[in-house]
Amino acid sequence: MTWLLACALVLAGCGLQPASQFIPDVAAGPELDKYEGFGGAEITVSSKDFTEQLVLGKMTSLVLSAAGATVTDKTNIKGSVNARLSMLDGEVDAMWEYTGTAWIVYMGHPDPIADPAEQFRAVAEEDLAKNGIVWTDPAPLNNSYAIAVKQATADEYGLANISDITKVPVAERTFCLEAEFINRNDGFVGMKQAYGFTDADIPPGNVQSMDTGLIYNRIGGSCTFGEVFDTDGRIPANGLVTLADDEHFFPIYQPSLTVRQEVYEKNPQIGAIFGDLASRLTTDVMRGLNAQVDVDGRDPVYVAEDWLKEQGFLAS
Repeated sequence: MTWLLACALVLAGCGLQPASQFIPDVAAGPELDKYEGFGGAEITVSSKDFTEQLVLGKMTSLVLSAAGATVTDKTNIKGSVNARLSMLDGEVDAMWEYTGTAWIVYMGHPDPIADPAEQFRAVAEEDLAKNGIVWTDPAPLNNSYAIAVKQATADEYGLANISDITKVPVAERTFCLEAEFINRNDGFVGMKQAYGFTDADIPPGNVQSMDTGLIYNRIGGSCTFGEVFDTDGRIPANGLVTLADDEHFFPIYQPSLTVRQEVYEKNPQIGAIFGDLASRLTTDVMRGLNAQVDVDGRDPVYVAEDWLKEQGFLAS
């Protein structure tokens, strides 16, 4: 359990604002009217306690409520492990989960699968067989680790991929990273090995350790490169771009609405509804939604509500 908790603390670090469990009254829009309603089914929805999860959790509560379910909102659970246990214990019926988190943290597989579709299938099959949890179709976004630079720096040196880091003079190959990311095999240590970067390429003295929230503002200042989460709204807000992981080193973290099998079998339309919704959640879309919370200071429930109205899932 200790290693699960350590991993969970890292994966829970990509967001700023908490949210209440308030859900406004909403009505179904034309996109939701295409599907069978839930007819008073009682469904408990949860999420972890970072921005993206809060937005996704509120979307779930709003859509289910508009479609006729009686929803208990338990979003904002502290930490990945606690959220996961709430599903396994039957206290929660539905929450968004990430393929990489489930495969590596919960299921204990040391090596991720590079192909997103294969990774999803492997996670979905194992979780259903062992835990009775159904994974609906995933969103195309990938909330994985990423290395970010200022747009101006990328333009100056022609940086598009992580392998391009060596185009920057050694003295300027400076990094702002979380302490745990620096030492993790699926973090900086593993990234250097995967890309063949030696201490001569990236001298240890060029690496600074700091809290996640500080990194976004330090890139382009005290460091050239920084570790970020790829769907974080602070990336565009701070004029940053992420470098493509051309060696496909970092695990894939695609979100999917996961549902307890018992609940899913009674309400199979949940798969079609949230598969449709998930298909619209690209990395750029999610960055924009996260930015409304982390940069503009809006409540996640209203960010979710406005987007669902734009997409036609809720009535305007």
